[in-house]
Amino acid sequence: MTEPARLRDTVTARALSERLDMAAVLGRGGPMYAGLARDLQRLVEDGAVAADARMPSERVLARVLGVSRVTVASAYRSLREQGVLTSVHGAGTFVVPRSDARPWGRLNAGEGPDVLEFVNAAPPPSAFLGAAYEAAARRLASTAAHSGYVPGGVEHLREAIARRYTMRGLPTTADQILVTAGATDAIHAVVEALVGPGNRVLVEHPTYPGALETMRAVGATCVPVPLDPGDPGAFVDTADRAARQHDPVLAYLMPDHANPSGSVLPTDTRRRLAATLHRHGVVTLVDEVAVDLDLDGAGALEPFGAPVPDRAVVTVGSLSKSVWGGLRLGWVRADAAHLARIATGYSHRQLSVSLIDQYAALELLADYEDVVAHRCAQLRAGRDALTAALARSVPSWRFRSPAGGLSVWCTLPSGQRSTDLVDRARERGLALAPGTRFGTGYAFDDCQRIPFTRTPEEIEDAVAVLAELMGGASAGPRERVPSRAVPDAVV
Repeated sequence: MTEPARLRDTVTARALSERLDMAAVLGRGGPMYAGLARDLQRLVEDGAVAADARMPSERVLARVLGVSRVTVASAYRSLREQGVLTSVHGAGTFVVPRSDARPWGRLNAGEGPDVLEFVNAAPPPSAFLGAAYEAAARRLASTAAHSGYVPGGVEHLREAIARRYTMRGLPTTADQILVTAGATDAIHAVVEALVGPGNRVLVEHPTYPGALETMRAVGATCVPVPLDPGDPGAFVDTADRAARQHDPVLAYLMPDHANPSGSVLPTDTRRRLAATLHRHGVVTLVDEVAVDLDLDGAGALEPFGAPVPDRAVVTVGSLSKSVWGGLRLGWVRADAAHLARIATGYSHRQLSVSLIDQYAALELLADYEDVVAHRCAQLRAGRDALTAALARSVPSWRFRSPAGGLSVWCTLPSGQRSTDLVDRARERGLALAPGTRFGTGYAFDDCQRIPFTRTPEEIEDAVAVLAELMGGASAGPRERVPSRAVPDAVV
């Protein structure tokens, strides 16, 4: 435990006592310390107690709970033996962060025709991609004298991106846009500029793993705010309380078709949330990578942050989901002051984004409504195939059919763990990302993300393996699996 204790959140005994189910602890039978240890572990796994949190002292927690100090000491000892807690002489007892050293930290199952790759929610190349690159190559041929470096991005492309924001109800000019090499690159640029070591960042929970990793890379602490897709309105009050308690400098949100839950914040909710975070002086980083993936035709909602000043919200987007992940083209939209900081830092590591990719993006944006319609038709077929197969083959799994996005977020039956399921699925040639990748600490080991970005036939194969692992009929041999490798990152 090398991180300075002063950078850690401390969980108070009073806060723990309000969340512990003492009636269950006392009523389970067996040693009281064992029941207390189980309930403390539940809070850690649910994310109610954050990774790296400092636990209250044995003496103080015992007094607040009205139990003996021996009971608390024994519960702490049990959790230390299980690797959930660790004690540092002179500093206290801390929650041990879940390590990514296990195989699912950086998945690498090798190559072979027997791998069903369902780790990443990444669609195949758009049918419009080839023509766009052909046109981009022709445009490139006419710029023989061009140096190839365009800091900030090609002006016509920035204008096209700005027009789309304006059409959606968020007036934007080209000088508010910075072109980046993808959305993750954009997130990294924003976080590097606005977040420093020891700062806290609010994140919806569950959330995109890449964002969590970016926050940790700059030394920030992620403060998880639970998001229930069935009750998104409650998120505002929880975020308000978290902002008061933790004094974050940034909040990272995916208000449209969130990864992995697929949740969408209604217009009134996003307005209240934007105003609440602005009131606390928190800049909101809005990830719109899936904003266009509206599968049920509900229509685009007002962009997050439209009613608040531009300085309150920084937005990132890309073409990775609507077009292809191999087209490394994203952007940042921000007010002039924030964009200047972000662009200055970005220029230190990226002189310019590929010119041919920018020209291709310009062609794609010219026909973007058709591009999106084609992609949504593909994803709608995949979603419908997946939800039907899950309901038929693993009826004990609970899930909501998302109105958009790229994946279904499932709750596993009681006693089942995603990390175990991932290990067993790998042996059957099915590669998955465990639920724990989408949260902090030990959260979401009872959840499983299943992307619907593959073909309906591949989806049926994957669910057949899951059904077998859950005790159903044997899936049998598979004759067709196009995936050749399991990528390292989870998108």
